[in-house]
Parts: sequence; structure tokens; C-alpha cells
Amino acid sequence: MSSDRVHIVGGGLAGSEAAWQLAQSGIAVTLYEMRPHRKTEAHVTDGLAELVCSNSFRSDDAETNAVGLLHAELRDANSLIMRCADTHQLPAGGALAVDREGFSQSVTKELENHPLVTLKREEVTHIDPDWAHVIIASGPLTSPALSEVISKMTGSDKLAFFDAIAPIVYRDSINMDICWEQSRYDKSGPGGDGKDYINCPMNEAQYHEFIDALIDGETADFKQWEEDTPYFNGCLPIEVMAARGRETLRHGPMKPRGLTNAHNSDVKPYAVVQLRQDNALKTLYNIVGFQTKMKYGAQADILRLIPGLEDARFARLGGLHRNTFLNSPSLLTEDLTLRTVQNIRFAGQITGVEGYVESTAIGLLAGLFTAAQIQNRQLSPPPMTTALGALLAHITKNANKDTFQPMNINFGLMPEILQTEATFIHAETGEKLRGKARAFAKKRARQIGFTSRARQDFEIWRLSESACVSL
Repeated sequence: MSSDRVHIVGGGLAGSEAAWQLAQSGIAVTLYEMRPHRKTEAHVTDGLAELVCSNSFRSDDAETNAVGLLHAELRDANSLIMRCADTHQLPAGGALAVDREGFSQSVTKELENHPLVTLKREEVTHIDPDWAHVIIASGPLTSPALSEVISKMTGSDKLAFFDAIAPIVYRDSINMDICWEQSRYDKSGPGGDGKDYINCPMNEAQYHEFIDALIDGETADFKQWEEDTPYFNGCLPIEVMAARGRETLRHGPMKPRGLTNAHNSDVKPYAVVQLRQDNALKTLYNIVGFQTKMKYGAQADILRLIPGLEDARFARLGGLHRNTFLNSPSLLTEDLTLRTVQNIRFAGQITGVEGYVESTAIGLLAGLFTAAQIQNRQLSPPPMTTALGALLAHITKNANKDTFQPMNINFGLMPEILQTEATFIHAETGEKLRGKARAFAKKRARQIGFTSRARQDFEIWRLSESACVSL
């Protein structure tokens, strides 16, 4: 039926995956891709699912890595993107790297040859009111005309065109023997208790060592098509602020006013770095005001100079680049529907996920949710204990609306597992593991705990009556 046809805007990873899932469910799809008639600053070919940056889908280790876990779940869900990636895999150690040209050609061929998929090479500049079902998967380089349409649908303050990302730290890697919980002047905001921030104190010598490292740190260059992206005073990189004067940060995001060190109230900190809760699970905290364009290696080393973050593990490092993404937690329902326009779903990077497989995952879910709606079936979201479910829950309900920024899949998005203080024994000597060996074994056990629980819960969800028949 024509009223059941789904119109998908964008032929990237998410749009291609959504189209495949719908077509495999027996539903007709029109997939719109504006290339080659209108080019973008980043794409080179007119192929669907073109990889514009790296050719790596990152780790393929489903036992100890959250990205590899997401790979496994996508494969179990009959993902076209993963099947084509596996077909065109290149040697890359434990990572899944692909021949980008062969991969894109394979995805394009599969969709062009599917009897239920119509590929239209044209730019979508408005959403036709006669379209009963729409998925917008236009990506981070959404055209100006479509961006304006989306702004009108969502509210201009809910669509970002500039991505200033602060680093995010795993809560359990923060040394609370040094840090303490306190809001500035003990003020409690909505839902707060006066202890809404984790505070890392610096003395004068530590502060100046940190400033020197910032100024000397190696920064990433903008891509050619990003060079005209301006800095905004509200999101200046910390290294730019540091270069404007040694005391700038101490009077900005690192000001010590209104804070008392709970471990030593007699000594007033010279500067304080604050971390703010970033998800409902209280497993992730972002470093307030610390957006940066430092290269990742240098960035991690410099951030670990902050007292209390010496052993910090990062769920996400900072960044600064052009991007188009929604404030999804305030706009999308749990099935990716736009709250204000019930026939429109969003998918891919525009929803605030980062990475090839994350975009694919949200495209797959958008396709499955739309298919279930058309076929009058109830499809429950995957459990939050799975990679798919954790990613979906993060962008639709768990992330902090006020600090929402694009995110990769990581274990910090999942509910914590119960860890016991198990005694780890050396396999050969039979002695108890100690020091770094024990810490490594505990970390590995935690990772396997996450992935084994996820694999079990995903299989239960996949086989349940509520799961989509195409799974």
C-alpha cells in the first residue's frame, strides 16, 4: 500500500541500514540521496554508505570491547552494513577495517537490486505532508535547506551545527581520596543535593604545570572544509583560553570560588576542575568547560595531570568540529519518533551518536520500529544491558539534556554489573594476583561481565514475541 511506503532521507550508513531492515520486513522504501546532484564537502563518490573518514569499524572483540559487542549484536540482527563490512574486510589486527570502495559498492548494489527499494538521486528540501512514514538520516553534513526544515520542526535551539565536546570520565576511575563532591556554594539545582559536582583541587604549582602542558600540547588541525568554523566564546577550547593568559582558566571553568576541600578544609585550592554527572546511571562524568581540539594521545596524558584523574579512564575524549545533531533526549521518544511530529523518526549521527557502527545501529532500530508500527506489532526496545539498548536509551532518555553531545558506545552507558572482590589466582603458580596483574584481571572480568550479560539478554530479546520477525 502506498500509505505504508517509508521515505528515508539520506543514503549513509544509517539510512541504508534502515532501508534494508524495512525492505526485508516486506515494506516498500524510497531512499533519497542527494549525491551526485548536490555534493558535500566531505564525500568523494556517489556511493551509498560511503566512509568519509577512517576505513575502520574499530574493535571487533565482542568479549571485552563495547564496540565489538555492538558488532555482534548487529550481525545477529541481520545488518546489511555488517554483512558488507565482513565481505570486504582487510587485515587490521583486532579491528574490523574494510576496503571502503568495495564496501560502499556492495551496499549500493544490494539496495539498488532490492525489489522493494526505490533509490532517488535528489535533494530533499522539504518533508512532503503526504508521506505517512519518514526517517531522516541525513547525517552530520545535512544540507542547509533540510537543516532549516529540521530547525522549524524541532526548535532552532535543539539543533546544533557546531560540536564542542568535553571529555567524559568513568566515575569509578576517579580518585575520591583526592576529589570530593560539592556544588559551588553548596547550591542544589533541580534534582540536586548540593553535591552535584566532583571537584579536583590544584595547588599553584600543579596549576601552572597543567597550563604549561596545555599550551605545549599538540592540537588537531581542522579538516579543509572545517576551517571556516568559528570559535564561539561559550565553547572556546581550553588550550585557546590558556594561551590568552595564564590566569584565564583560573577565573573561568577552573575557578575555586565557593568550594571547600572536604579532605583538607584549611587549605584553599588555587584552582579546581569540576566534573558533572553525564548520565542517569551515574557512571559517566564530563569535565566541565573542557572542550578541546588537542590530539587524543596528548589530551589523555595532559588530563591525567589533574589531581584525582591520574588513573582516569575516558569514555570519550574532547573534540571540536562542525556537526549537525539534535538534542535527542529532549526531542525523541524511545522508538526514535519526533515528539512533535508523530510520523517522523530520526536515525544515525544526527541523533547524537558518533561512529560508523553507532550510526548503523540507530538506523537499524529506526527501520525495525517503523516496520513494527506499519505491521501493527509491538516492538519493545532492546534491554539497556545490551549495546543496542544502551545506545538507544542514552540518546533518548539517559543523557543529560543540558550537556548532551555526540557519544560512542561504551560500557559506561550500561547498568553496572555486580562485582565481588574475587580472589584472582595465577594460572601457573597458584598464587594470588597482586598489583597491576590483579588490576588487569579485575578489569578483564568486568568487561566479560558486561559482554556475557549483554549477549544473553540480546538473545532473549531477539527471540521474544515482541522482537521483529526479520530478526
